[in-house]
Amino acid sequence: MTYPKVEHHGATHGVTGSCHQLHLTPDASILIDCGLFQGAEASGRGAKANELNIEFSLAGVQALVLTHVHVDHVGRLPWLIAAGFQGPVYCTEPSAMLLPTVLEDAFMVGIQRDAQLAERFIKRVQPMLYGKPYREWITIVERTDLVCRIRFQRAGHILGSAWVECDVRYPQEKRSRRIIFSGDLGAPHAPLLPPPDIPYRADVVVLESTYGDRLHEDRRTRRQRFQTALEQALADGGTVLIPAFSIGRTQELLYELEEIITSQQGDWSEMPVILDAPLATRFTALYRQLKPYWAKEALAKIAKGRKPLGFEQLLTVTSHGQHQAMVNRLAHTRQPAIVITGNGMCSAGRIINYLKAMIEEPRHNIIFTGYQAQGTPGRAIQQFGPQGGYVELEGERFDIRAGITTLGGYSAHADQAGLVRFITRMRHWPEEIRLVHGEQDAKRGLAQALLAEARRNKRTFEIVIP
Repeated sequence: MTYPKVEHHGATHGVTGSCHQLHLTPDASILIDCGLFQGAEASGRGAKANELNIEFSLAGVQALVLTHVHVDHVGRLPWLIAAGFQGPVYCTEPSAMLLPTVLEDAFMVGIQRDAQLAERFIKRVQPMLYGKPYREWITIVERTDLVCRIRFQRAGHILGSAWVECDVRYPQEKRSRRIIFSGDLGAPHAPLLPPPDIPYRADVVVLESTYGDRLHEDRRTRRQRFQTALEQALADGGTVLIPAFSIGRTQELLYELEEIITSQQGDWSEMPVILDAPLATRFTALYRQLKPYWAKEALAKIAKGRKPLGFEQLLTVTSHGQHQAMVNRLAHTRQPAIVITGNGMCSAGRIINYLKAMIEEPRHNIIFTGYQAQGTPGRAIQQFGPQGGYVELEGERFDIRAGITTLGGYSAHADQAGLVRFITRMRHWPEEIRLVHGEQDAKRGLAQALLAEARRNKRTFEIVIP
């Protein structure tokens, strides 16, 4: 068997459960990510199996390397430790700051709602955690027959996200290989984040394919559509509800809302933007602490005295009592307001109380900016709302009379063009590309686009769909 070789333990039949093992020799390997399976992919063998236990041997695993802190990339860490893993966990410096909060929430929601137990778990993980700068080589293994180094490069997906470059050398054989794991690559022109770095060279690339079969609308068009939707909604004299994920999406929405409010002035200057999501509030505070990792555009705004994530109209709601009071106030007055709350698919969290109070009133509006999975209330509202249908919330039926808007273009993932560009802008193209983290149609679409570029440039590589 030729080394190194890649083995996949997740994200091969969908977009969750990312976990890849880079075998360096028969007795040494590293893990890249260890994420939760979610939704219809509730385990590696599908929803019916519903098993999160680690189903592969940890013998010889030298380290766990994390591309970013979304739970579908880090959420199985408790199970990994329970299975006996005691090695180092490497990630970028921003990810090291964000990870404890992500793991605490994942522990409380997925394992046991016990704050003391969650705190003990976090204390167990923290000594294992090593936050590293971008572009700095980290030696994982160094012996006479094997040297393995890794480094993180910017991925532009969420704050702290990275793709991982693995340099593997076999001194006795005078042979080396360069393997890249893309993690999740971001879309270009994200307002808060620098764009993804482009690799110089690679022999093998493990490439995500979430949106491998589609293109995103550009940022200017997206923002204009967002502003138009808000103007229409607020003209109705009600509340605009925006269900949003707590890390990445919430901060991007706040950034764009500050831009819109600042540019419009007038009536907008009095418009409250309410962040009613304790976890998102914690992440937003961490984002503010991590300003050195923001994009130049965002830093330029700060230099001018602007506060993209802490502007004057922004109100945060933390306690349950404050939340209930806010729901009642907005439901029974005609004061226009914008509410960002969780969760992003309307399947749990504070959004449920807002929906129960407002979804049957035509003056209120719901704006979706994120993917709504099959079987979630968000998908039902999105699908049946325009038809005058209904949705079930916690076993109770509600007619959908509120306005429903879906905005595309807010994905934190690269589209087909961005994924192809990640490969074709390399100085030395890879011999092999392994497509993961995508539905079958997305993988096939991306494979066709990559092969078309290879033919156009008179290049060859092998595409593997595990």
